[in-house]
Amino acid sequence: MKLNLQKPLVIFDLETTGLDLVKERVIQLSYIKVFPDGHEVRGDELINPEKPIPDEVVKLTGITNDDVKDKPTFKQIAAKLCDVFTGSDIAGFNSNHFDVPLLAEEFLRAGIDFDFSKARLIDACTIFKKMERRNLASAYKFYTGRKMEDDFEAHRADQDTEATYRVLMGELDYYTEEHQRALGEDPEGRVLENDMQALADFSKTNDNVDFAGRIVWADVKGVRTEVFNFGKHKGLPVAEVLRFDPGYYSWILNGDFTYNTKQVLTRIRLREAQK
Repeated sequence: MKLNLQKPLVIFDLETTGLDLVKERVIQLSYIKVFPDGHEVRGDELINPEKPIPDEVVKLTGITNDDVKDKPTFKQIAAKLCDVFTGSDIAGFNSNHFDVPLLAEEFLRAGIDFDFSKARLIDACTIFKKMERRNLASAYKFYTGRKMEDDFEAHRADQDTEATYRVLMGELDYYTEEHQRALGEDPEGRVLENDMQALADFSKTNDNVDFAGRIVWADVKGVRTEVFNFGKHKGLPVAEVLRFDPGYYSWILNGDFTYNTKQVLTRIRLREAQK
């Protein structure tokens, strides 16, 4: 099935030094950029994380400190990667929960204020879990009929990116009304629309404003409002807290929070100051 695209779609995957959004760094970034006319561009970058790769990550990915010691840092290739992602929708496997938030952190550390709100974020893992509730290897076997270990090396971003692309295409093929009826299934609730906005909406699992979930959307007196989701002001509108406790803003900016959380809070503060 050909993807129904109105603008390019970047399918990507990261390998990192760990799972902490604040402390960890990218060691490999791979992508497939699919254009509306159907042509594809692939990229694969090994990246110097400027910190040692833990032994468990080396064992998991096969990427060693020697592999990355002479590679560019993220900051050195950030502008090139920004060009790849700009103007595109973004897809991955578990990307909304990890890859996109960590990529946002790396861009901000490199001085690039990439606005992910302009991209539709499509998570093939969320789609799969909502439909079948398994992992990438199971998804690959389910949608392609092949074992992932027969086609790819485990835990390499370039391999996982290719597998994710095939899974996403397989999901769209599998969850058509025609295929569901051919399987003898009631297609009610079992059909995916080949549309990036619909897939992005289906990929959402929370109401986070920032990727870390420190600020979330909530209904306050019938109005969709940003509220704090932690600490002493949990449940209170961010704009209201910034008015009666302005020191809270400085505390967060100087605290151990993600750059993205600080970025989102700053945008809200600037917006409110202009009212």
